[in-house]
Amino acid sequence: MSQLPSFDLTDKVAIITGGTRGIGLAIARALAVAGAKVVVASRKQENVAAAEASLREEGFEALGVAAHTGSAEAVEALVARTVDAFGGVDILVNNAATNPHFGPLLTAEESHWQKILDVNVVGYFRMAKACAPEMQKRGGGKIINLASIAGRIPLPGMGVYSVSKAAVIMLTETLAVELAPMNIQVNAIAPGLVKTKFSSALWKNPAIYEAVTKTIPQKRMAEPEEIAGIALYLAAPASDFTTGATVVVDGGQVIGGAQLG
Repeated sequence: MSQLPSFDLTDKVAIITGGTRGIGLAIARALAVAGAKVVVASRKQENVAAAEASLREEGFEALGVAAHTGSAEAVEALVARTVDAFGGVDILVNNAATNPHFGPLLTAEESHWQKILDVNVVGYFRMAKACAPEMQKRGGGKIINLASIAGRIPLPGMGVYSVSKAAVIMLTETLAVELAPMNIQVNAIAPGLVKTKFSSALWKNPAIYEAVTKTIPQKRMAEPEEIAGIALYLAAPASDFTTGATVVVDGGQVIGGAQLG
């Protein structure tokens, strides 16, 4: 009888940026349930402290570290803290993101471009660069980049963000090729609309929510936990031969939204 693929993460160490709420915290919890020691990072100390306390109360090994991925020094310090606390790094989930501009693309200022690309793209690069050597010491690892369906199709008012997420997909594919000899698998998740604080402007207004969900075949937004399952697969030994993939989790919006709009 053949065995099922392994989703066991016992003794694995995972860093999740943007890990104190929404999708990031849901992924951290899923990896912890599978046995991983998790390090949740975000900019504000009070947020990482609260997330760490919440995970520890549930019986998980967790550490919260305040770190801004827009800073190379902060990224290096985050990885060093992780190694000091848990002995190494096996899994990186790049989830931190920002989007200070909403509107037509040509109304964006250069400052918007700089901030969005620095956090959403260069920040992912910084984290991968800092974690890859630690993964190599442990015989391999997993890097999971949070992209978006905005990286596949242009979403109204989100042009700069969409460009950044398209870049995340290419970053994922390039790293997958370059890190394959180190036994590091690199994949991306492209969520559709997820009910988080980040998207609250869309779902707190009933009229906007109805208009948005009309383009989704499942007629609803996702919950953060519905993104965590694919993250667990990409973090686990079950995905050892999966690399360079972008997995769309969107309720059918990309393939069916145009027909339903």
